[in-house]
Amino acid sequence: MPTKSATPQAAIDFGISNTDAVVRRNGAWQRWTHSYIGKPDAAVVRAALAEGGVALDDLEMLAVTGGSHRLLPAQIGATRLVAVNEVPAIGRGGQAALPDVSRRTRILVVSAGSGTAVISAQGRTYRHITGAGVGGGTLLGLGRRLLNTVDPGEIDRLALAGNANAVDLSLGDVVTGPIGTLPASATAVNFGRLAHEDIDASRADLAAALVTLIGQVIGLLAVAAANALLRCKQIVVIGHMTDMASLRNVIGLVSQYYATPIHLPENAGYYTAIGALEMALSDKA
Repeated sequence: MPTKSATPQAAIDFGISNTDAVVRRNGAWQRWTHSYIGKPDAAVVRAALAEGGVALDDLEMLAVTGGSHRLLPAQIGATRLVAVNEVPAIGRGGQAALPDVSRRTRILVVSAGSGTAVISAQGRTYRHITGAGVGGGTLLGLGRRLLNTVDPGEIDRLALAGNANAVDLSLGDVVTGPIGTLPASATAVNFGRLAHEDIDASRADLAAALVTLIGQVIGLLAVAAANALLRCKQIVVIGHMTDMASLRNVIGLVSQYYATPIHLPENAGYYTAIGALEMALSDKA
């Protein structure tokens, strides 16, 4: 159960795509996000908190994490800033996302943000296992080129309406049938049809193929790391990529095909910030 406190407890995760803030007040969570607003300084911190109606001066302590959090001072005004490395913030956030799993149990936490990071978490031990440069930044970069949009909501809507196999080659196309647990409709070659056929693919089909590519990289990386490297049975994916229903569908299929449960919690984009806050509070205790 969250600790109740009259004084707000807050954290900010400064990503390269989003700035995420969480506040816990009297045991209740408030969370919000903003597109990247520049490298953090005192003004950016105050603005990020103010967007959620929180004044920095009302906080005794603010936990900060993310790629550029080290640019911040140890204190702004009367508020102490606690810097939390991204690896433990992600790992602790993944533990918070699985409240029914003991923290003594080793889990794999996959941070699906601008890129993808894979972290093992057990107790208070957090370790970077592997990762990939494929993630939300890939979605937006290729979305700009292929779909003429960098709006993830629009890409998600298009992908849900599209057919990835109008652009990809399926196992049915390549080997005329299923392989092992993979059905004939499973992807054999991402975007492979475009290499062999001069087709006029729709925006929806291109979006579906793009999300399929990214979701499969994230899902397969998680399955491979969990089974081959760690042999752990609990995988949780956090990060704003999971805000997209189309991506959740793709990861769900990977989980199904490889008989490996992958947890996709709600509000997953905020768990790194939550993890940073939990780490800061536990260090204070």
